[in-house]
Amino acid sequence: MKKKTQEAAHNVVEAGYLSALTGAGISVESGIPPFRGENGLWTKYDPELFDISYFISSPLESWKLLKKLFYDTFSGAVPNEAHFVLSEFEKKGLLKILITQNIDGLHYMAGSRNVVEYHGNTRELICINCKKRHVFSPEIFEKLPPGCECGGVLKPAIVFFGEEIPMQALLNVQKASEKTDVLLVIGTTGEIFPASSIPIEANKRGAKIIEVNTRPSSFTNEITDIFLQGKASEVLKELEKEVNILLE
Repeated sequence: MKKKTQEAAHNVVEAGYLSALTGAGISVESGIPPFRGENGLWTKYDPELFDISYFISSPLESWKLLKKLFYDTFSGAVPNEAHFVLSEFEKKGLLKILITQNIDGLHYMAGSRNVVEYHGNTRELICINCKKRHVFSPEIFEKLPPGCECGGVLKPAIVFFGEEIPMQALLNVQKASEKTDVLLVIGTTGEIFPASSIPIEANKRGAKIIEVNTRPSSFTNEITDIFLQGKASEVLKELEKEVNILLE
């Protein structure tokens, strides 16, 4: 494992354009439950409850569920070591862009700023009528569903099933993928499209794929060049140590 970590560190330091893609696995250690797999949200809740059509037809019931699962859960979550390592890589000028499938905002809390929140975030709300964006505050829960000045219903700025990835996020990822020569893939199984296509496209362009996961994913035996198995926080701390040695 140490040899693989050292090899990965060399790739990180020598990369011309280092990118990272993170999924639910990086936030599990922060107490955020994954959507899939053992103890995932989809084992307890019907995914159709998170479809945009359900939100539009039943905004009150939808908001009760969203509040319980996302806002009540996320309110006490804090970044873990994995989030902070990626933030440090950015500050050192190593990590150029961080693409996350997570909506928990933990990368931002850890200090990362060049972040593409591919599936949106819970910090903002969007009016489904006039499309105006609002900054979240706990006061919105005084009345459910929360409303906009125009009379429309506010929804979290997250991508529901049935909605498309925001165009700006797609453009940012496309621009980065064209330059990426090393991609860190952390805590994602590769089951969600179109996010799952990001490592595949990077691999086609010749990028080195460094994967960090607790177990093999759909990428591991297909496109991964270096597989670092273990908890994201532990693996990334070791990777950071090796990177710092090379930078000394």
